[in-house]
Amino acid sequence: MADQTARQRARRAALDAQARMRARRMEQERRRDALGVVVVSALAERDVVVSACEARAGEALAKMTEQEALSLAEAVEWCGGADLLTVREAARLRQAAQQARTTNTDAGASGTGGVGSGDGGSGGGRAAG
Repeated sequence: MADQTARQRARRAALDAQARMRARRMEQERRRDALGVVVVSALAERDVVVSACEARAGEALAKMTEQEALSLAEAVEWCGGADLLTVREAARLRQAAQQARTTNTDAGASGTGGVGSGDGGSGGGRAAG
């Protein structure tokens, strides 16, 4: 009889330990789920802010090349040079702004082959001067 009681106590202790482990794992999983949501939400917010900032930069670069008649390389120099902005990055920003402008103007149109889409960052064919 004492043997059976000891076995029952041992079984109960093991089951209790397993239940505590399961509860800890569930709590850990809930914390990790919540933290994962925080990470993804923060990254989504960052992407919105970055997109808005890049759009502003692209618009300004487009004005520098279109209205001020600067080549893209000259515009980059006015922005602080290659230490802050490369010509390649400036071309990407300007092209993205031009595509956004075309998309907004041509709402409902296909948006392909828009003005400036084939520029490729060449400065729009303007001579440096």
